[in-house]
Amino acid sequence: MAGNKSYTIVEYFGGDDGYRCGYCKNEKGNFSHGMWSHTMTVQDYQDLIDRGWRRSGKYVYKPIMNKTCCPQYTIRCHALKFQPSKSHKKILKKISKFISKGELPKGQDDGEPMDSVCEEAGPREPDKVCQSEVKCAASIDIQKEVAECPDIAEVQKEVEDAGPADSEASRKEPVSVTDVRTTATAPKPGVGADASRPPCRKAKDLRKERRLQKEQMRQDADGVSSSPSPAQTNQPKPLEDFISESLPDNSSHCLEFRRFLCDSPLEAEYSPDGPEMGYGSFHQQYWLDGRIVAVGVIDILPTCVSSVYLYYHPDFASLSLGSYSALREIAFTRQLQKQSPKLSYYYLGFYIHSCPKMRYKGQYRPSDLLCPETFVWVPIERCVPHLENSRYARFNQDPDAGDARVLKDVGRALVLYRRTVMPYAAYTRKRRGPADETEVQQYAGLVGQDCAERILLYRA
Repeated sequence: MAGNKSYTIVEYFGGDDGYRCGYCKNEKGNFSHGMWSHTMTVQDYQDLIDRGWRRSGKYVYKPIMNKTCCPQYTIRCHALKFQPSKSHKKILKKISKFISKGELPKGQDDGEPMDSVCEEAGPREPDKVCQSEVKCAASIDIQKEVAECPDIAEVQKEVEDAGPADSEASRKEPVSVTDVRTTATAPKPGVGADASRPPCRKAKDLRKERRLQKEQMRQDADGVSSSPSPAQTNQPKPLEDFISESLPDNSSHCLEFRRFLCDSPLEAEYSPDGPEMGYGSFHQQYWLDGRIVAVGVIDILPTCVSSVYLYYHPDFASLSLGSYSALREIAFTRQLQKQSPKLSYYYLGFYIHSCPKMRYKGQYRPSDLLCPETFVWVPIERCVPHLENSRYARFNQDPDAGDARVLKDVGRALVLYRRTVMPYAAYTRKRRGPADETEVQQYAGLVGQDCAERILLYRA
């Protein structure tokens, strides 16, 4: 290209026909726009996913939200503010226990389903023929492509805590039927809690109190000020501390992580204020005792780490590797932010409230959902009540707000025609054949002004 400028080149395929939904199994209920990306810059992809697009290999698609059976809302987590939940901590401790003691939990006990990925679950293959074969996506969620390995199973990044976290009572000894009936009846006169005794307290709270008392006594003996020390403050333990928990020297297993570039339409880019490894698509390999057990694919973009898919060996399904890898990727995002301040979000793909098993992504908080009409981010707590009433919802409650980045003059959209870059207005004067203005207008509206004025729309 002239001036050695790096362009994104796409072929747009529209989205008129319905195809099978991989979530509700509706044979013709899933609708999405699609385009084939011959090459793409990381900034263009960042702008596209911030308008509801998502890639599956080189195929980039956008669900038609007010038409598809299971609307898919782009979700992002504020990585710097993320605090692991009780269930997340449980997963991290389970991994640590396995590495240190070699104890592999039996069964898939954490609610992390190993759903097979069907070909019908992804966007339909376009009817139009392009120079490069367009591959139909295997799934339209965090997992995207099936690796060509017979002993590896594709998996979503499910969190085992798809339901509410276990209560303290649920971890106690089971109550007999007799006890349940007794508690349901009115107490006899004079029977009940002894008001003279202190209320029952959790053992961990008692241990913490004793520890603080000992610390206070030590400080008083040494003549140290009674102001609270860092250890005394009630700050939550950060994610990194759980991941990097010290293991004994004689641990049963050794878990390693390696990172490699992988095949993708995204061009590898480097920036002085960007991460050390640059931007682009990467494999994250999980090695256990010299044996690869899982592979995750991520896109490192200007303002986020976007999770693409994960596959792992089925022998280790009980370790909840899908959830574990998501926590590792959040920690990795926080690490990159120290090198590149604006890179502070972790994108989990799509949140599908109408599919209960896909609601787990909302548990990585704080998180936002993308408004499908105005493309602004709204905290998920404000979005869920709307989704309880309707599968499709506009999250921006300002009735006058619209798409601030819509392209009003379609003539400014860039077109690649006969190896020449030109505005669409110039293309209409040069080309021959039936008019395609409606299609180009639709494409320009979907990608927005910034992308339409940077991305080259291929026209044969």
